[in-house]
Amino acid sequence: MKNWKSMVKYVATLIIGSVLLSGCSSSAIEEASGGEEKQRQDSKTIEVGILHSLSGTMAMSETSVRDAELLAIEEINANGGVLGKQIKPIIEDGASDNATFSEKATKLLEQDKVVTVFGCWTSSSRKAVLPVFEKDNGLLWYPVQYEGMESSPNIFYIGAAPNQQIVPAIEYANENLGKKVFLIGSDYVFPRTANAVIKAQAKSLGMTVVGEEYTPMGHTDYSTIVQKIKAAKPDFVFNTLNGDSNVAFFKQYKDAGISATDIPTISVSVAEEEISGIGAKYLEGHLTSWNYYQTTDTPENTKFVKNYKAKYGEKRVTDDPIEAGYDAVYLWAAAVEKAGTTDVDDVKKAASGITFEAPEGQVKIDGENQHIYKKVRIGKVNKTGFIDQVWETKEAIKPDPYLKEYAWAKGLSAEQ
Repeated sequence: MKNWKSMVKYVATLIIGSVLLSGCSSSAIEEASGGEEKQRQDSKTIEVGILHSLSGTMAMSETSVRDAELLAIEEINANGGVLGKQIKPIIEDGASDNATFSEKATKLLEQDKVVTVFGCWTSSSRKAVLPVFEKDNGLLWYPVQYEGMESSPNIFYIGAAPNQQIVPAIEYANENLGKKVFLIGSDYVFPRTANAVIKAQAKSLGMTVVGEEYTPMGHTDYSTIVQKIKAAKPDFVFNTLNGDSNVAFFKQYKDAGISATDIPTISVSVAEEEISGIGAKYLEGHLTSWNYYQTTDTPENTKFVKNYKAKYGEKRVTDDPIEAGYDAVYLWAAAVEKAGTTDVDDVKKAASGITFEAPEGQVKIDGENQHIYKKVRIGKVNKTGFIDQVWETKEAIKPDPYLKEYAWAKGLSAEQ
């Protein structure tokens, strides 16, 4: 009997406890679902992601872009931050590996809950993270020129579209260098797509492609390709190599007795940072196509170069992707201030038409495709390792990522 009464008392206790728990469950669930968001809204900081290769073959190019983004964040924070809050960067290393980029993008968006990400360099890394940003409705600010034929609602493309770098470079070469071109690039999406554009454009101009070669990322033996270039006797070489491969190529090019006077190259992924790593003596006289150089003559650039060197050292240089990374942070901050929130959809709407007095000159966001209006500049490497501008467009060019304005480009993309 005693045991029976004890059992009844035990069961009654369980029932009462269950009722009490169920009574508070709705408020507990509400607190769990809304507490984290409320805490973030009340926070004095806004967390953003920075995702670049800080190791591997692309580190020589991407590390400095990270530095420029951090400089912009520091400057904005010193001026009151965004929406009255300080920007807090969470930095991840893509390690020059596409799978790692995808993994780190997922971490930043799903675990760290950052409101936006500044990052990537190669098109393959961008394409690796694109599905992540679209799935999670994240927002990536991509700072590097690229091959075009893409427009994602979750990416702002701050570097040049093909009509703002590749196309004008070929037009310049056709008028000033000659009709025969040899194509060399790293074996991934940007060089192959860029060269498809070049071949279509060259055909329309009556030019001839006398050679086309690709090598894996990080490749270092260019002796055979250099000999092919010598044998083909092009008027110029169009170079889309990326990362450390440029070091090997240009050293072996010069060692083979080829100077810029003999067969000049035009590069679209070699800027001041890469020249510093390769050595000016190997690149003197060769050409580049970008939107910005450290020598670009604007008041904003004078200030930018001064501040960058003050923070990172007098021997450091600026270049186009570095400047674009810096611009990206300011453009995002302006869009957030205009929107009054960091909400991705609201920021995208607010970004349309926003301008920024950048070191390269005024830039503007095209709301239709989330690319940037930019000037185009052709430059020549001098003996000190800097790039002297030899030609520029009169005004900023409207971005045309699918080259819809060019009859010769019809068929290059399904978006035509």
